[in-house]
Amino acid sequence: MRNFTQRIFAPAVLLLTLIQGSCTPGSCFEETNAFVKATFYNYATSVKASPDSLSMWGCGRDTSLIYKKSRINPALIPLDASTGQCCLVLRINGVNDTVSFTYTTTVHMISKECGYTFYHTIDDPVFTKNTIDTITVTKTSITTFSEENIRIYY
Repeated sequence: MRNFTQRIFAPAVLLLTLIQGSCTPGSCFEETNAFVKATFYNYATSVKASPDSLSMWGCGRDTSLIYKKSRINPALIPLDASTGQCCLVLRINGVNDTVSFTYTTTVHMISKECGYTFYHTIDDPVFTKNTIDTITVTKTSITTFSEENIRIYY
């Protein structure tokens, strides 16, 4: 009996364990969310300048904060793939401005392990000018890469 266990049963169990392990899905180590990357600049000097405080929420949704931080640069703005438009309130150093985007959405396969995500193409934003002076679009394609998409001069 001992000879059977050593020669046939143990290697069979080891082989089954290896086969089962090879069928488990791989891990996803890639970024899977495509955010608008908004970098803040001082409008007088055109130098990158993090706001002392930044709060952000959807228009009409002031109880659902996206951000409430200080010294953040860049800010990552989520987009809803099902709507094609986004309206946000940005409170920069205590002053509110509204920013609206329209965009188109496409499905993009990241990898077998990570699955699909949504990429977006944004149009020029519409915004109020309480503290924001200008918003420029530097890259219209919103992807999972870490690339600046808009510059907010305040």
